Amino acid sequence: MKFKVLAGLIITGFACLLFWSRTETNTAPNSNFVMLDGTSKTIQDLRGKVILINFWATSCTTCVAEMPALTNTFQKHNPNGFHTIAVAMKYDPPSYVINYAQSRKLPFDVAIDNTGNIAKEWGDVQLTPTTYIVNKSGIIVKRYVGTPDFGELDKLLTRLLNES
Repeated sequence: MKFKVLAGLIITGFACLLFWSRTETNTAPNSNFVMLDGTSKTIQDLRGKVILINFWATSCTTCVAEMPALTNTFQKHNPNGFHTIAVAMKYDPPSYVINYAQSRKLPFDVAIDNTGNIAKEWGDVQLTPTTYIVNKSGIIVKRYVGTPDFGELDKLLTRLLNES
């Protein structure tokens, strides 16, 4: 009986340690993003860059409203090693996403999460917009649900881009 209790405590402690370790590092999942042009990228492919991952939908008025600010942020920081991927949610019709990206001339990568797997990998994203900031080492350093404070975001990106 004592052995079973001891074994249970050890297993529980080990499971907690694994969970704690995983959540403490906040490593970004190495999702496979398929872009509108058919190419694909993973977080590993972008290692060494600061990355903004934005989950959005063409039917989300807040998402559409923040796109010009995301575009400005990308254009300002891209020359310094910054990358953006806008991930359209699985319920967003691909033709709408393509039309939106082309008509607005979005300068960053746009991916379509047609299976919902990417949203699941990033913490089961349901609300849009949801934005993640990933540092050069592939660690998630910030998550925004709703429109980010773009002044705060600019300062964070500048700091992360200046880190070695």
